[in-house]
Amino acid sequence: MTEILFYHLKGQTLEQVLPALLHKSLERGWRVVVQAASEERIEVLDAHLWTWRDDAFLPHGTWRDGEAAEQPILLTINEKNPNGAVARFLVEGANMPVDAASYERVVVLFDDEDPDAVETARARWGEAKAAGFDVTYWQPDERGRWRRQS
Repeated sequence: MTEILFYHLKGQTLEQVLPALLHKSLERGWRVVVQAASEERIEVLDAHLWTWRDDAFLPHGTWRDGEAAEQPILLTINEKNPNGAVARFLVEGANMPVDAASYERVVVLFDDEDPDAVETARARWGEAKAAGFDVTYWQPDERGRWRRQS
């Protein structure tokens, strides 16, 4: 059954949180799709993932690349899954894919500082629960470690 995880970004930015989650996904041997709502966000993430850490490399590309199907991490604004990903990350309010049940894990990251993002996440939570998905909610503790809240 597909797990849908909601990560509530409190005191952390997407650029701080997403690379570590992607790194863990790759360690599990998963291919990943990161879907954003805008090309501008994809461009920012693309540049950031190249320089995330000096001691870690996150191999990735965008949906525009000719070798999108070969990418371990694919950044996109589309719902397609050309690299056969088993995990999908939704950022910037990207829509839940119609084929959400085909993934092992869907991760929704939303910013605490953005009331619209919080409201969108609440709506997606309700939709995911109603559809019968295994849904969990995560928040960082005072040390920044992720803790399951429900």
